[in-house]
Amino acid sequence: MSASAPLVLGLDPGLQATGWGLISSGSSGGSLRCLGSGTLRPPPRLATAARLKFLHDGLQALLAQWQPQAAAIEESFVGRHAHAALKLGQARAICQLALAQRGLAIGEYAPTRIKQALCGYGRADKAQIRGMLKWLLPDAAPKSEHAADALAVAVCHAHHQAAPQARRAAAEGLAS
Repeated sequence: MSASAPLVLGLDPGLQATGWGLISSGSSGGSLRCLGSGTLRPPPRLATAARLKFLHDGLQALLAQWQPQAAAIEESFVGRHAHAALKLGQARAICQLALAQRGLAIGEYAPTRIKQALCGYGRADKAQIRGMLKWLLPDAAPKSEHAADALAVAVCHAHHQAAPQARRAAAEGLAS
């Protein structure tokens, strides 16, 4: 891909399933295209450390294959279950480590911010998000909710990256 169409990797981390979605975004934030999506699922019989290694190895393989220029990850939603939050935090840390090892800056977005970027409403439901993904990425066919969520993270990041560029371009146009 050219410099005008950076590849953006979105991640929806989880210890049982980590979704990934890769898009190509035009320099103005428009013309998004889905390049792939999927879910890394460590075998359930593995101990936690082995699951984390599985996720790290899978992410390293994805990063080597696609070589994205940008990456984003969904922030944790901390509920009442401390044990589940801890496990999610471990998966997030592995995702951050894999991205940092490739020298990628990491965008992090709360679920409400992702929904706002896609649907214009921070409390949009899964059906609304899927509908907007179909509209924004007609070539996308995520096979899991995790992959769909990861594509939503990538789209959110592409939109947030494009906004400052558009403001700079508009300011430069006004200055000339």
